[in-house]
Amino acid sequence: MDRREFLQKFTMYSAGAIIASPIFEIIPPVLAKIVQPKICIGVDQDYKKLVQKTLSPLGGMSAFVKKGARVVVKPNIGWDRKPEQAANTHPQVVKAIVELALASGASKVQVFDRTCNSERMCYNNSGIQQAVASIGDRRAVCEFMDHRKYIPVSIKKGKSLKEWSFYKDALAADCYINVPIAKHHRLASLSLGLKNVMGIMGGERGRIHSNLGQYLADMGTVIRPDLTIIDATRILLNNGPQGGNLSDVKTLHTLIATTDMVAADAYATTLFGKKPEQIESTKKAYAMGLGEMHLNRMNIIKV
Repeated sequence: MDRREFLQKFTMYSAGAIIASPIFEIIPPVLAKIVQPKICIGVDQDYKKLVQKTLSPLGGMSAFVKKGARVVVKPNIGWDRKPEQAANTHPQVVKAIVELALASGASKVQVFDRTCNSERMCYNNSGIQQAVASIGDRRAVCEFMDHRKYIPVSIKKGKSLKEWSFYKDALAADCYINVPIAKHHRLASLSLGLKNVMGIMGGERGRIHSNLGQYLADMGTVIRPDLTIIDATRILLNNGPQGGNLSDVKTLHTLIATTDMVAADAYATTLFGKKPEQIESTKKAYAMGLGEMHLNRMNIIKV
């Protein structure tokens, strides 16, 4: 069902009119029908210009955000770390994305993440809270997540995960923009677009680490971003996901933008000297028809 139908069903569920948890799921395409994805790679030290020019081959932000749209920008704000430590999405990248969404006519832009460390410390020290506030537009908010907004969702096509709670505002957004940072992860090998979905999960997230690759792919049948922008302005090469040591950070001034989250992850893998098939979540998501992982089947545009 689409977002409107989902909200109607959720209202009935909340009122007790139905007992089955809502199914919010975009049925993944048959693998043979996957259209060659367009992957835009931008490099620039001016991050506002970097966001603009990386999105340009995709039609710019206006191709995704329509007038009056409610937009969610989901960065990684999970750790009590400074921007230069590369544990969280760069605040200036987040700010530029929010500004472009507003300029495209968004009625509201929400920025949030379920943090691992203290949310107040994460929001503050990441620089993201201040960056959004500095825009000076009431339509843009960097807000703490409300535990009352997590709702159970049936994962119809999940192979290992059949139901989980997700954040209502992320599901109901007219436009969902996934903005992870590219970094090392001790369990997942790399933390990229699929992994960033964990920031809108409710419940005990630690339970999924035993079969993380398949669980992330299963969640990819529920959370299908309209746009994924991977922040590789600086990447964390070791000791992720939290990092802390500046010697583990490599500066690239790079963004990856696409509508195909799997393809985004696949390309970002190469920045670490790895191959897409080495990342379990990428392999599993590709096998489920959620996107492309073969670089030679992508339309890669460098700007």
